[in-house]
Amino acid sequence: MTGGTGAAGAAGLAANWSPATRAALERAGLAAGMVADVLARAVAEDLPGERAGGLGEDVTSAATVPAELVATGRIVARAGGVVAGLPVAAAVLEAVAGPGTEVTLVAADGARVGPGDEVLRVRGRVRGLLTAERTALNLVCHLSGVATATRAWVDAVAGTGAAVRDTRKTLPGLRALEKYAVRCGGGVNHRMSLTDAALVKDNHVVAAGGVAAAFAAVRRQFPDLPVEVECDTVDQVKEAVLAGADLILCDNMTLGELRAAVALARPAGVRLEASGGLTLAVAAEVAATGVDYLAVGALTHSAPALDLGLDLTLDDGDRAG
Repeated sequence: MTGGTGAAGAAGLAANWSPATRAALERAGLAAGMVADVLARAVAEDLPGERAGGLGEDVTSAATVPAELVATGRIVARAGGVVAGLPVAAAVLEAVAGPGTEVTLVAADGARVGPGDEVLRVRGRVRGLLTAERTALNLVCHLSGVATATRAWVDAVAGTGAAVRDTRKTLPGLRALEKYAVRCGGGVNHRMSLTDAALVKDNHVVAAGGVAAAFAAVRRQFPDLPVEVECDTVDQVKEAVLAGADLILCDNMTLGELRAAVALARPAGVRLEASGGLTLAVAAEVAATGVDYLAVGALTHSAPALDLGLDLTLDDGDRAG
């Protein structure tokens, strides 16, 4: 393990990535620098401090595991779900276990898995693998939980034409990874930040003096950005449609109100998103009203982790040179 906990530490960890892992991250649309930064912070939580110019030491593994011992590890599903973040787990294992670590992605992100299914295989020094284990599992279990939760919602609205969409209710520092996991589960992403699209919410409406005034203010200052307007009532939906909104967020509306909103917006080509208090039990009914999206913050802020574990196997003569 090399490097500290800042930018230099991130670069040092990323230096151990194989071309295959770099390519897998690129195919996933995950920026290498962002992943390296996340890894550096996560590894530093387990290995705080500086020793001999590097990160801290895994004292348990250092005391109990011979430095030359190597083994094969398998990340295996303990429960059924959808996996996501396997290239990220590979990046952790290679970064921490260091040169000579060989990782094979057995499953693909977005695949359904069942108990006992192997999703990733790694061979390397046991000390490094044990040091990397919790960080790798924390990330892949969480991201797979997000993908699994998303797939449940996507399955619930199948055939309605509605898509399941995430929100900005993400864990700080993990937004890009969590939104990637949503895509792995079959969902679609809302805006990634406050800069790439406008969402006029109730407090903006109050501050601007009304739905139409708030929309006009955003359109005037940022004419090229898509503008979504949050509406609490059907009357506000009508006002937003007439103002020229691209997308309307229908917040906490009943099924009847959603159908009325669709009737107003559809002829004008305005898309609608249902939000607020949605549950899997009512997902199909909400989607059947004709809305284009269901906004589900729980995909990222409340998804249970998918149970995955790392099993090590020592073979006779497993000694590193």
